[in-house]
This record gives sequence, structure tokens and C-alpha cells, in this order.
Amino acid sequence: MKRSGSADLPLHGGHVPLWLSERMAKLGLAIVETIAMEFSTSEVISKLSNPFWFQSFGAVMGMDWHSSGITTSVLGALKKSVNPHAKELGIYICGGKGKHSVKTPDELMIVGERTGLNGTELAGLSRLTAKVDNTAIQDGFQLYQHNFIVNNKGEWCVIQQGMNDNSGTARRYHWHSENLQSFINEPHTFIYGQNQGKILNLTAATAADTREKSLLIVNEHPDRVLKEINHLVMPNHHDVRMKDVNMKRLGAMLWVAHENKPQDFEELLMLKGMGPRTIQSVSLVSEIIYGTPTRFDDPARFSFAHGGKDGHPFPVPVKVFDETISTLQTAIQRARIGNSDKMDAIKKLSEISRNAEKDFSPNNNFEALLQKERDESYKYGGRTIFGKAKPPKNKNDDNQLSLF
Repeated sequence: MKRSGSADLPLHGGHVPLWLSERMAKLGLAIVETIAMEFSTSEVISKLSNPFWFQSFGAVMGMDWHSSGITTSVLGALKKSVNPHAKELGIYICGGKGKHSVKTPDELMIVGERTGLNGTELAGLSRLTAKVDNTAIQDGFQLYQHNFIVNNKGEWCVIQQGMNDNSGTARRYHWHSENLQSFINEPHTFIYGQNQGKILNLTAATAADTREKSLLIVNEHPDRVLKEINHLVMPNHHDVRMKDVNMKRLGAMLWVAHENKPQDFEELLMLKGMGPRTIQSVSLVSEIIYGTPTRFDDPARFSFAHGGKDGHPFPVPVKVFDETISTLQTAIQRARIGNSDKMDAIKKLSEISRNAEKDFSPNNNFEALLQKERDESYKYGGRTIFGKAKPPKNKNDDNQLSLF
């Protein structure tokens, strides 16, 4: 059984503009397809059930790195782009937000008819996971989103989110079918949301006797109910700050992207011609695909791939975003016909970054990095929900990155 955990997740309003949502769908499909091709559909399900990875995934797609909106936007983009290719990929995304969430069981019945899986059983699992998080755990959060992702092997994960109107916070719940032994005894992969104090939790291991005798549980402090918890604090501040990022990891990646040109590495010859800014983005996408779970404890770092729609840490570099998508799509097409050289080069980017970290010491000039990205944003078609980025006034924007 995977460990449970919790983290703060502030509610964040706003909308995802069409120019970003279309790119999110394309990049999301390319990443999912690459993971399925390089590993398996089981790995796709496993990664989606990991809330640290999921938050990093949303950040690399240009969403605001800390907000609850990642859940709705990312899953909406994936459903739009993955489902048309569900038969060939072997992955089906059901459910959604609001009225779409209640249609999940019906969608799973259809998946069952198309794949030979037991749709009735899957629909029952959907209802049960929602019931557990909405009723068995009375933590003040009312579910408003429910997504059930299943592969053609019958492996599945559930991602659902609730809102607490009083506190203005959200909580995201992750489930994973792997090694699931009970739906009522510590079943979660992770619970993602702000600590609200005392809760009623009938799924806690400490409630076993109570479930058996009376199905009632006294209020317990979360430290006791959710022991051995992984707690990721997602701050209320919207801007990305140095304390939110592992500077050693970020600095080593930037050194690879901006200092050591791809032609300096024999393994990266297939990426020759890409500018350092695109290498920066592709490196972070490479880590989303190939990185181990321990690499995702600082989701803010992945916002340095494609910025954020609200301009934090910097505007979305649309031209770079498009080149990242094109690079990954080309690698997928080549791999399909047995030529994996470009995919190997993308994988090598994350490996070189990890190796560089061993002896790397950043000087932590974080503000200079942010300023450079913002000043040069217009060069890359920088864009936010407020409009397009403009050149800085009376400022030299050709300064070098100074994390190394």
C-alpha cells in the first residue's frame, strides 16, 4: 500500500485561454504517449496517481504552479486529447467537473463494452471512491470533480477534488488500484489539501474497531489519523520564490541548457539546431517523462519550462511551447518506425542534468534569472491571460543567466 499524505492547495480562479488549452492538450498527449511507449500504460496510471508528479505535470504545461485549477485544466486537456486515441493507446479518461463527474459510471460502462473489461465493476469502483471521500471522510470538503482513468489491463487511478467554501481551499484525493487491499482502511495514495484540523475519517487504520462495532469514529487529530504523512505545503503566494525551488536541480539543468551546447554531447546530436531556451523546456519535459518519484518534491521548478498563464514565474513562451510539442511529436513518430535516436536524445537531457547536479553549486541569483526570463519573454512570443509580452524599456536583455 502506498503511503497517504496531505498538502495545502489554495483555490485559484480565472480561466484557461484557448491559446493555452490547445497547447496543453497537444503536450499532454505527447507526454502520455511517450510514457506509454517508453514504459507502459501502467506507468501512466502510476504517475497520475502521484500528486507530486501531477502538480509538476500541470506546471510544465503552463498552468499556475500552485493552484487547484491544475486539476480541472490538466484532466480536461487530457480527456480531450487522449480519448480520441484511446483504442491505440490503451488509456481511457472518464469523468470531469460538475455535471460531467456524475456521468463517470456511464462512461466506464461504455469503456467496458469497448475493451471487454467489467464495466459494471469499474462503475461501482467509481461510485465507491467518491462515496468514501465525500462521506467516510468528513473533512469539510465537498467533491466537485471526479475523474477515473483506466487502461486496457483494468488498472486504474482516481483523481477527485473537493472544495471548502469557508476556508477557500481545495483538497485533491488520489487513488491507485495497485496493491489496493481495502476501500475503507487507509486506501489513499495521497490526500492533497490544506490541514483543516479535526476530521472524521472512517478510512483510518485506527478506526478499524469502530467500523466493525458501530461504524462511528471519534474526532481524531490528523497527526494520529494520517500517520507517516507526506505533507507538501502549497503556499498562498502566487509568485514563484527561491524557497519554492530546488536551486541545485534548477541550476544544473540551466547549465546544461545554456552553457553546454547540445553539440558538445554526442548523445544530443539529434537535438542540434534547437536553441538553449527550448533545450531548457525539453529538459524539464524529459524529467516529467523519465524522472523518478523523488524528483517531484518541488513542483515550482517545472514552471521554468513554459511559465504560467498569469505571468508567474514569467509569461508563457508560446514559440518555445510549440517547439517543445513539435520536438516530442517528431520523436514519437520516429520511434514508431523503429528509429528512437531523437527519443534517446530527449531522455539523455534529464540524465545529463542529474549527473551535473553531483558537483554543481548554484550561486542562487534567483531574481536575476526571473528578470532575464521576463525581459526576454517577448522574443519567444510570451503571453499571459492579460496579453502579449512587450520588450523591456531602456534595458539590456542580453545578460547571461547567473545561477552558475
